Amino acid sequence: MTHILFTLSGAVLVGMTLPLVLELLLVTSANLLPGRQLMAKGEQPEKRDTGLVIVIPAHNEELLVGRCVASLRSSTSSNARILVVAHNCADGTAVNAAASGGEVLVYNDATATGKGFALRRGFEHALSTGANAVMVVDADSVVTPNAVGSVISAFASGARVVQCRYEMFSTTDRASTRLAALAFRGFNVIRPRGRERLGLSAGILGNGFAIIGPVLRAIPYDAFSIVEDLEYHLHLVMAGERVRYLDEAVISADFPESRAGENVQRSRWEGGRLHTARILALPLAGKILRGNVRLLEPLFDLTGLPMAYGVFALLLAACIPLAWLRWYAAVSLGIVLAHVLATAWAGPDFLKTLRLLALAPIYILRKLWMIPGVVRGSSAKAAWVRTERNNTL
Repeated sequence: MTHILFTLSGAVLVGMTLPLVLELLLVTSANLLPGRQLMAKGEQPEKRDTGLVIVIPAHNEELLVGRCVASLRSSTSSNARILVVAHNCADGTAVNAAASGGEVLVYNDATATGKGFALRRGFEHALSTGANAVMVVDADSVVTPNAVGSVISAFASGARVVQCRYEMFSTTDRASTRLAALAFRGFNVIRPRGRERLGLSAGILGNGFAIIGPVLRAIPYDAFSIVEDLEYHLHLVMAGERVRYLDEAVISADFPESRAGENVQRSRWEGGRLHTARILALPLAGKILRGNVRLLEPLFDLTGLPMAYGVFALLLAACIPLAWLRWYAAVSLGIVLAHVLATAWAGPDFLKTLRLLALAPIYILRKLWMIPGVVRGSSAKAAWVRTERNNTL
């Protein structure tokens, strides 16, 4: 009887962790492949205005929106359109955006409470006023000088949807926040880079993505969940589109300074992914069964556990006295470690980052403590809750 219980428990743990393990194995090993460049080596990004409208969705971002607009103006030609959608704002976001040189669209609708609504309104306005493509940059972000030119060059090279490298940096030396920033880099850099090198769709990360007009008209931005970027990407890949990854064009923002702000952000994001998985996992699986094997990776990504929960489940598996299960746990934890090392190598100060791993058990316990918030987030409406940050300019 005990052996049966151990076997059933082991089967459950394997079923829970296998999508994450396969996803990490696939994308981490792909990072060893040579990169695929959209631009020829030595080619300079184009900085001319080619009908690209940069849409900045902004909700109560009066302290940071001006910095974002200025950053974009330095990354593109002076006559490029920068459209700030001031969505349900109760502060000076619209005024500060206009003062910084942005075009402002005030959008107030108490029934439209998520970021997805602001994006759809901004896209509709941009297309109706002559845009050939749109790019999304969050109001709390800055871009590298080559970012907009790289997007324009990618479209000129035949790309239809692109995602820039999106990094979040910690402005505090708190270890837990730097660990969270490391996990963010794994998700937002190592995974899309690996997909790009495999010829798969890189994914949409909610910030720093761009779409040509024909794609946006064919697949309207009707994604309004808390993770509207993930939702819309799945609509794209199920329609046969591929998102290209621009590793050289960087969009960056600061991690939340407060632990409470960080916890709220992560709980809502992970809960939103769980909600989306409940809705779209079966449609994805149906298309795979009908022969579209390229959707296997998006399915692994969608159904995989967050890293901390996956590691905890694998450690539980290693404690069950079944040889095959312990082998599975050991190999899987090795794959996780390889992914973490690749992620640390992709960021600044590799050795200092490795020292952080000693605190990983505390980070995992914190994530387990957040499970009730994740469950609440999985059923919550997509209200736009501004993340508290240190708003220094």
